[in-house]
Amino acid sequence: RDGEQSPGATMTSREKLDVAKSLAKLGVDIIEAGFPAASPDDLEAVRQISKLVGHTDTTPSGRSPIICGLARATEMDIEKSWEAVQHAKVGRIHTFLATSDIHMEHKLRMSRDEVLKRVDKMVRYARSMCEDIEFSPEDAGRSDPLFLYEVLAVAIEAGATTLTIPDTVGYTTPDEFVCLITGITENTKGIENAIVSVHCHNDLGLATANSLAGAQNGARQIEVAINGIGERAGNTALEEIVMTLITRK
Repeated sequence: RDGEQSPGATMTSREKLDVAKSLAKLGVDIIEAGFPAASPDDLEAVRQISKLVGHTDTTPSGRSPIICGLARATEMDIEKSWEAVQHAKVGRIHTFLATSDIHMEHKLRMSRDEVLKRVDKMVRYARSMCEDIEFSPEDAGRSDPLFLYEVLAVAIEAGATTLTIPDTVGYTTPDEFVCLITGITENTKGIENAIVSVHCHNDLGLATANSLAGAQNGARQIEVAINGIGERAGNTALEEIVMTLITRK
């Protein structure tokens, strides 16, 4: 899904289905197939992937990949996401809301208290439909750590099972990312009940380094894109992570 935000990388429903089939063959265990609320075609693409790839048992692990749909923290987005992923053997809704002061002030125009209430309400709403919920505090790398811990605790209490920590604008360095992830694992109430995930961008050429730093300090999921394709300078590259893990066990 994030890779498709790269200019020129937009795919048709048929092309997305072909890519998803290949990802399942590679052994990718979670496929964020699209943003169902973005367009009717994107919803249909995620629905078809859920039906045809979300029931594929011929993967290397012998298990069907989890099919995930992205949703802003709104009821409409969450409903569209569930409409698309409910056809998979295991569907996931991934919802997000910004937590940095700059995003809350200039993009959301919401206070910290309003953000906390929205996270609680929307994660609970998503969980009322789907058991597998992922939540991302957008721009986590530039968020006040104490507020971030509070938001994540609310998301866990509301039913989030995966917490993705994004370096949304590719600003963080590996040492900062280590502090970010260890701070979360050491200070977030209920963190033992959730998987910590990392989602890094490559604006400073540090996406792979930051993702590995996260994995070395408690993260159990790394969000990647083939060839590092993604908006602006791109995302963490799937093949770089795989080869690093294989080469440097």
